[in-house]
Amino acid sequence: MRILVLNGSPHQKGNTKKMIDAFAEGAESTGHQVDVVDVCQKQIGGCMACEYCHIKGKGVCVQKDDMQEVYGLLKQADMLVLASPIYYHGLSGQLKCTIDRFYAAAYPDRPPHLKKVAMILSSGDADMYDGAMFSFQGDFVGYLGLENMGIFTAHGGENGSPAKLRELREFGASLR
Repeated sequence: MRILVLNGSPHQKGNTKKMIDAFAEGAESTGHQVDVVDVCQKQIGGCMACEYCHIKGKGVCVQKDDMQEVYGLLKQADMLVLASPIYYHGLSGQLKCTIDRFYAAAYPDRPPHLKKVAMILSSGDADMYDGAMFSFQGDFVGYLGLENMGIFTAHGGENGSPAKLRELREFGASLR
């Protein structure tokens, strides 16, 4: 299986990245290919609501920025993993801009191989996930009809803990 992970954390050695690395290690150990895109290190503009992709572009966004890399990987991905620290009860702004640009990628149909989705979230508090989960359920499970493979959260002392990293490694290894 080809897995695309969108990392919404600007911290290259932070808790979200540690969880992504553990997940990828597990998935790769059983033969899956994992592509990680650090969206905070990319130049990805927000959707301009110009409707080019739905009118003239036939699913192609008018903006020519680093989102083109994400679009290419989306076309090949069987599974998508959204990973983010929680900022103000939701996903990071950089990941949200990337998700908004799915407007072009999901028109007229979702990416051809994409069937599954999971989410990895890091926060300081256990009660911070509602906004991110709303987007996950509505945008990916509901609208795109992807199979929910799970939401993995870490807060406070769980961040970076051996138990949490083991859980993510085992999840990655368990994928079929």
